[in-house]
Amino acid sequence: MFSKILIANRGEIACRVIQTARRMGIRTVAVFSEADAHARHVRLADEAVCIGPAAARESYLVADKILAAALQTGAQAVHPGYGFLSENADFADACAQAGVVFIGPPASAIRAMGSKSAAKTLMEKAGVPLTPGYHGDQQDPGFLAAQAEKIGFPVLIKASAGGGGKGMRRVDAAADFTASLVSCQREASNAFGNDHVLIEKYVLQPRHIEIQVFADSQGHCVYLFERDCSVQRRHQKVLEEAPAPGMTPERRAAMGAAAVNAALAVGYVGAGTVEFIAHQDGSFYFMEMNTRLQVEHPVTEMITRLDLVEWQLRVASGEPLPLAQNQLVLTGHAIEARIYAEDPDKGFLPSTGRLSHLQPPAASAHVRVDTGVEQGDEITPHYDPMIAKLIVWDSDRTQALARMRQALADYQIVGVANNVAFLQRLVSTPSFAQAQLDTALIEREQDHLFPALAEAVPGDVWMLAALTVLQSQTEAAALPALEPDSPWRVLDGWRLNGTSRQTIPLRCGETEQTVAAEVVANGVLLSLGDEPVLARRTGPSQVQLGDRRIAATVVAHAKHLHVFCHGHSWALATVDLLHGDGSDDVHGSMRAPMPGKVVALLAAVGATVAKGTPLLVLEAMKMEHTIHAPSQGIVKGFHFSAGEQVGDGVDLVDFEATE
Repeated sequence: MFSKILIANRGEIACRVIQTARRMGIRTVAVFSEADAHARHVRLADEAVCIGPAAARESYLVADKILAAALQTGAQAVHPGYGFLSENADFADACAQAGVVFIGPPASAIRAMGSKSAAKTLMEKAGVPLTPGYHGDQQDPGFLAAQAEKIGFPVLIKASAGGGGKGMRRVDAAADFTASLVSCQREASNAFGNDHVLIEKYVLQPRHIEIQVFADSQGHCVYLFERDCSVQRRHQKVLEEAPAPGMTPERRAAMGAAAVNAALAVGYVGAGTVEFIAHQDGSFYFMEMNTRLQVEHPVTEMITRLDLVEWQLRVASGEPLPLAQNQLVLTGHAIEARIYAEDPDKGFLPSTGRLSHLQPPAASAHVRVDTGVEQGDEITPHYDPMIAKLIVWDSDRTQALARMRQALADYQIVGVANNVAFLQRLVSTPSFAQAQLDTALIEREQDHLFPALAEAVPGDVWMLAALTVLQSQTEAAALPALEPDSPWRVLDGWRLNGTSRQTIPLRCGETEQTVAAEVVANGVLLSLGDEPVLARRTGPSQVQLGDRRIAATVVAHAKHLHVFCHGHSWALATVDLLHGDGSDDVHGSMRAPMPGKVVALLAAVGATVAKGTPLLVLEAMKMEHTIHAPSQGIVKGFHFSAGEQVGDGVDLVDFEATE
């Protein structure tokens, strides 16, 4: 077994590998970019080496720098995690040439499966069913458009290299094909350094089911059951679960055997995932093989009670697989939700900033949180905006789903926009609750996920916010601690000639509410225009409202009060009656929603455009985001050219509305 390994990654997966390595007595070396100098994975590792600037192309994707760090620190092996160089055959070769073990499959297997088109050709020869499509090398736009017509719309354009939803677009009509192709190729080139694409028939209402395989260097290979990853947005997985609901033993055995045969056909070693498109009738088609540990591997660990990273380390050091196929046991049900710094109400735009308050649910035998950040850390624009993976387990799906709902209700994040509330609605949709799964679930449940009318803010929330405002006022007015026994430090609202009364105007979205407050000897009387309620804090996260004691947390951040109670959260602003709260000072989509790079200008200066017309494309966090015209109007000019970096909130377009 190795005594020291280097982890060629960052974030939650680097922290995850460190956790297992430490349990096994293996020392770890982290690598980090200048932007990650104070990141959690750097703090956890035994050693850390800086490998360059923030841009991944100058740090995490530079194989020579990572190998130099491994040799410098005496690391015997490199764990690539997922993403970055994890599926780079040249890097695997370079490790072997440098005498460093690559904790993953041999370069030949990565090459065989790394290209989606080549892998499909290989699977076709092996007799594995394939989705109809074009998987060849001809990449002329006209030829690809003709292939799409031949296949029949809708089609799916997919980057041949990489994954994670990048370089992938559904196209419903021939008129949209060229623009989608250009965008896919550009995104694929930026993310993977390869703009090769393939075209496939888009299967309506498909399920995405994948098989976890594991092979050793002695020729043994097993499958560790399946995961259902059908709940997706823009081809990126949002929820994953294991086992797949409705999976029969016969279908599991057939899919498992196909996955094992695929791995053996390329001389696979280590952890891998064979992904299938599955029809509701039970038939399935090979989609691709990911030659690495998957983001969603924890759900497999939860149902098998195995540590897949430990298996990776043991297999890479030359040991045989710890268990044979007939020794593997599936127990219970697990669900994973990906917690992201993104704003669902703004098209899921990534969010950046400092995590001023971060309180995940408590870990237990039923709840697990894999994360690369802690309270006080920054979510930067340089990398994927994942905050954590939340994984739950219980005896069956119904109980696991109840665990997930409670765990999401307990999750508290302040400092960046996040998708926790969206995930709460998602796991409560009828489709997910009833396991009616397919890749269109999120589109189908739009009304439930994005209700037209916002739910009314509970009275408790207004009162909790008002109580916090009063507390901050009294604390700010308190005398310095030099006179701790001074009667003037008693913050009970006493007045020489009367009681202390005030009104506290608050706003939540478009709703305003005034709370009347009167400080009394044993608390504060709060009223929303009806009978007053006596309120007082009874602990750090406990408030007494009348005869009810409520578990609640209120966090002040950036002119807002974030109230967490009753399993939900609300962001309230205090209203300055003289100057307002600035909520009307918005510029909509004509300002950059995040830091990034302008990759294309899509409209001509002077052109008259309709509402919704694409104006420019901004690349941030490895994804492209299109800025659209907010109304009918004239494009007067652009503030930046293609290729230029822009900051968060800067003006992008001079636009004159004409309606």
